[in-house]
Amino acid sequence: MSKTPVTAVFDIGKTNKKFFLFDEDLNVVFSTYTRLDPIPDEDDFPSEPLGPLCEWMLQTFKEALKSEEFQLKKLNFSCHGASLVHTDAAGNPTTPLYDYLKPFPEDLLSRFYEENGGKMNFCRATSSPPLAMLNSGLQLYFIKYAKPELFRKIKHSFHFPQFLSFLFTGEKVSDYTSIGCHTGLWDYEANDYHEWVDREGIRPLLPPIVPGNTLLKTKPELGNIPCGIGVHDSSSALLPYLKQETEPFALLSTGTWAITINPFNKTKLTKKELKRDCLHFLSIKGVPIKISRLFIGEEHKHQIDELYAHFNLPLGTYKKLKFELEIYEKVASQKQKRVRFQYLTPSLFDQEQAEANDWSVFPEFTEAYYTFIHELTELQVASIQLVTQNAPVNRLFVDGGFNANDIFVEMLRLKLPEMTIIPSDFPNGSALGAAMLASMN
Repeated sequence: MSKTPVTAVFDIGKTNKKFFLFDEDLNVVFSTYTRLDPIPDEDDFPSEPLGPLCEWMLQTFKEALKSEEFQLKKLNFSCHGASLVHTDAAGNPTTPLYDYLKPFPEDLLSRFYEENGGKMNFCRATSSPPLAMLNSGLQLYFIKYAKPELFRKIKHSFHFPQFLSFLFTGEKVSDYTSIGCHTGLWDYEANDYHEWVDREGIRPLLPPIVPGNTLLKTKPELGNIPCGIGVHDSSSALLPYLKQETEPFALLSTGTWAITINPFNKTKLTKKELKRDCLHFLSIKGVPIKISRLFIGEEHKHQIDELYAHFNLPLGTYKKLKFELEIYEKVASQKQKRVRFQYLTPSLFDQEQAEANDWSVFPEFTEAYYTFIHELTELQVASIQLVTQNAPVNRLFVDGGFNANDIFVEMLRLKLPEMTIIPSDFPNGSALGAAMLASMN
């Protein structure tokens, strides 16, 4: 029996590490995943478990190569951003893969902005809201001055997707989608690295930039098959829609972050938009795309854990709820805010929040959960409008984890009546985009 030709994709999120096989029609014919515990870095802050991840990926791929059912024809990677892997000349990591939530020393951060024309001028030039470690390029500045003994060992600095490609190919490259992901590295006016990159001697550490659809070859012991260079997951999730749609649209890609992408918005960023976590990404060809971000996945996890504990309910209870207009109208009629957010900052959107959570004011779980989602979607709508108000579109696709949350989706519909809200047909959008990229050649 002949084997089915497939494209393999590793889709590496912060929580789930997934492996997919796509057939020639880009349908998933196999998938598996793992979760890996963080490893403390030298400051005892959790970091990405890079060693165990690499072992799992290589083992999983080698098993797929031996498959009697599938023939691996191509390989690519989709990966979360804001992460750099630093290696020595031999390609071995020299530092932990620092978590983007790791604290950045305030005095060092202030010095960096002073040296580069002030915080907001720098942020606007690089389309990077001031996000400390989430501005991954600044991690190199942090290492250089806070950990000079580690910096001296660095010969190459890879964006995470391109490190994974390097792991399989041995080739050192960079791509636009990772560089343009609020790294603080790219000057959008100059269409080149920002001048600080040269002043600090960073440019020699960064591998050459190649187009996002570039194909390399895996190492001989890994099959010598065509291999992509990897792609930032949010940029990857956009590709299936760009291929399918002929009319303008926006995409709300949800997970740990909710990222609204309007590929038809060409307007420049304002300082006010930057403060509200609106920025530009770079497409696979290096073209700016306006996006906005909201940290709703972690927020939802925090609040739902509190709710389950208060009401003594099992995990997954909220997934059984369906949208009911009466309950929504009841919670929406409350003038006073009743939720205190752990990660989100309503004041950035000129909105208020409660002083503290007091779940005892709710008679039961459903009303409390509706209240949380109501106040969460108020912020989500404001974030969406950052990228749609000057370049209106009449359709919004919602993909990722929240597209299955009936209450979340229906509240968006009620609050954005001018738009058609469409839960996505691409549940594995970022992996699918990576597979499509590998198939472009």
